[in-house]
Amino acid sequence: MTARSALVPGLNTVPFARELAAHGDRPALITADGRLTYRELAALVDAMACRLGRERRLVLLAGANTVEALVIHLAALTAGHPVLLAPADHPEAVQGLVDAYDPDIVARPVGTQWVLDERRPVTAHSLHPDLALLLSTSGSTGSPKLVRLSHGNLQANAESIAQYLDIRDTDRAATTLPLHYCYGLSVVHSHLLSGAGLILTDLSVADPCFWELFRAGRGSTFAGVPYTFDLLDRVGFSTMELPHLRYVTQAGGRLAPERVGRYAALGRAAGWELFAMYGQTEATARMAYLPPALAETHSQAVGIPVPGGSFRLDPVDGWPAGDTGELVYSGPNVMLGYAHTPEDLAHGRAVRELHTGDIARRTPEGLYEIVGRRSRFAKVIGLRIDPAQVEAMLERHGVSALCAGDDEALTVAAVGSDGDERRIRSLVTGACGLPPRAVRVRMLADLPRLAGGKPDYQAVRALGQQAGSEAPDTGPSGTGNSTEDLCRLYARVLDRPDVTPDSTFVSLGGDSLSYVEMSLHIEERLGHLPPGWHTTAIRDFAPGRRDPSVKKRPLETSVALRAMAIFCIVGSHIHVFGIKGGAHILLAVAGYNFARFQLVDVARGERIRRAGTSIARTALPALSWIGLMLLLTDDYSWANLVLLESVLGPPELKTGMQFWFIEALVFILIAAVALLALPLFDRAERRFPYGLPVTLAAFGLLTRYDLLGLPDRDHMPDAVTVFWLFALGWAAAKAASARQRLLVTAAALVTMPGFFPGDPGREAIIVAGFALLVWVPAMPSREGINRVAGLLASSSLYVYLTHWQVFPLIEGFSRHLAFLASLVFGVACATAAARLMRVRTSLPSPRGWRFTSVPR
Repeated sequence: MTARSALVPGLNTVPFARELAAHGDRPALITADGRLTYRELAALVDAMACRLGRERRLVLLAGANTVEALVIHLAALTAGHPVLLAPADHPEAVQGLVDAYDPDIVARPVGTQWVLDERRPVTAHSLHPDLALLLSTSGSTGSPKLVRLSHGNLQANAESIAQYLDIRDTDRAATTLPLHYCYGLSVVHSHLLSGAGLILTDLSVADPCFWELFRAGRGSTFAGVPYTFDLLDRVGFSTMELPHLRYVTQAGGRLAPERVGRYAALGRAAGWELFAMYGQTEATARMAYLPPALAETHSQAVGIPVPGGSFRLDPVDGWPAGDTGELVYSGPNVMLGYAHTPEDLAHGRAVRELHTGDIARRTPEGLYEIVGRRSRFAKVIGLRIDPAQVEAMLERHGVSALCAGDDEALTVAAVGSDGDERRIRSLVTGACGLPPRAVRVRMLADLPRLAGGKPDYQAVRALGQQAGSEAPDTGPSGTGNSTEDLCRLYARVLDRPDVTPDSTFVSLGGDSLSYVEMSLHIEERLGHLPPGWHTTAIRDFAPGRRDPSVKKRPLETSVALRAMAIFCIVGSHIHVFGIKGGAHILLAVAGYNFARFQLVDVARGERIRRAGTSIARTALPALSWIGLMLLLTDDYSWANLVLLESVLGPPELKTGMQFWFIEALVFILIAAVALLALPLFDRAERRFPYGLPVTLAAFGLLTRYDLLGLPDRDHMPDAVTVFWLFALGWAAAKAASARQRLLVTAAALVTMPGFFPGDPGREAIIVAGFALLVWVPAMPSREGINRVAGLLASSSLYVYLTHWQVFPLIEGFSRHLAFLASLVFGVACATAAARLMRVRTSLPSPRGWRFTSVPR
């Protein structure tokens, strides 16, 4: 595939560049200013080759779609000088490559003139004889990593493309892509090899002047990246009269399958063909193409290997073996290797095959389809972007961010306020050369991280997909059950802007205070409540179809217990009935939910943050209501306001003990969080998730049975005497076997008797409720009952707080009416509070504080 140059004997050159004159007087270049034949082009190339000299030197060329740049490029290939192509429209990238590789010659435009800066007469580098071309691997991000291509690579790639496209000497190809881009360069090389004409222009397809030149030059083909096709849609390409158009090629990133099919059908109707192609710079441009006849029926595939090339699939962990794996390409167009420094230019072939980093599958028809990516590099609207370089650039500007890309856009997840979004987008577009619409900026309070603290790039990509398909928010009351609809539901209910399809209720910091509300919405949307939904990724929910005739629905036991408990608490306080023990059941449920929602697999700091938020969501509504009543009535004291009535209140004044449950729960949660904030206990909980709460329950029995002989038991905080119930609920949630569940049930059965002397019925109710919690995940119920139970459970905190002031106003007239009014008023307060929190826009409150739920 190499030939000897007549100008520089003994050096390898590229045959198609040396043999331009063989095409005679056929048109080679068509510009807005005139035409050049192949004979005239060859003369210009030979003259420039003589100017470059006989000694091989490294030539950096600021590539542009001009006659001057193309002549310099072809002259260097003809004379055997390695060419380093850089983007002429990005001076910073050009200078960065000059600084990194110290070229012997720099050719670039200065004003309206092209300047050939010969920095030294003899090369300062050791240049391998096979080295012909150096191309950047990362678009315009400024990465100095280059692909080393040989003379044989260039010739083989041009021949392969010319063969499968059936390029004819009568074809005229418009240069819709820049010369420094491997795809655009391959169009130039393959058509020059075939004696075809080039309509040389830097006009955009969105410019009417481009189409005037294309028609005047009898254009038969042009190339496009996905963004090109966006522009074609805008300019009405489908209605254009292009009588000489024979085929259109597409590469530089994935074009959506539906668009491939649409353009293939458009071409079939208009008499031209669409070639969807796949390649990388490391393969000198092209590796696969989709035959036009298959574009409509197999639009998701990249096709078959180009002539002279072949694919194989290497197994990849996490992907099904057999017809799926990493796509590995072999062929004469595979690069020599990479260059990171000038010293690498002396190296010969370092690779024989190309591991593309793409995960592909082979279809039964023998076509290859890309289904994933191993590395983080992304090709965004045809530009290969290194997200790590973008992150480093933003870091230099004081922005902490994570970046990930797909074929359509680069997603930037950054820490900051919404006001920073425009500045960040400007920085990224300026550095990468991407249009603003191809940069999706999402401002977050914290960057998404995996459990081990590493960046969660899958979450970043999902944020970008969500941003790209955002629709008007239907709110929690909507009915959509698509992944996008559910993401919006989670964002609204949990007040989280960073919801992705891979999020779960637990990963987003959901707790028992929002669990009821979310579970009702999930059941409404899906037609059922999936088991373990709170730890299931949103994308894994399977929508069901609701049958209006089916009224039976399961009700989760923890929700049922919370609803029944608040019902019994209020009813017993008003003496409508005498069913007691609800508050102590709620303590066990609180421990159960603490383990489910707070003790998840996240870092210790994140656990503490979430637990602190949960404590605040219980304590702050209580303090607000008590504070208001303290101002308006004489019912409470300052000891109530600080939730210390059991310690500070006088023995003869017991009205404050109305809130003993909230006081006990808040201080138990504070103690548990303080304990787990210690690294030793945090490690113990992760290693012994069941053993630790069982041990804590055993310690709690010391105060349950007063085995420590503590003085003044009447002023002992209730949290001390009931902690063991909370710990047993915690252990119940972590019980992983029937044996462990039996043990924790037996513990409750043995230790509850005697807690309420003379009231064995109350003790039996508590044990029964605890047993249900441990052994029965869900209870048979009906749809209407579920709605009422969910409403009571999610409003129970407000019902508990307010009923003390409501029922005395009415019980003299009717206890039953007072009972109903207490429930209704509490639900109304909870609903008003939820709406108030959802419409807030500027209050600097911690994420997730929505006081809509219960004393757990």
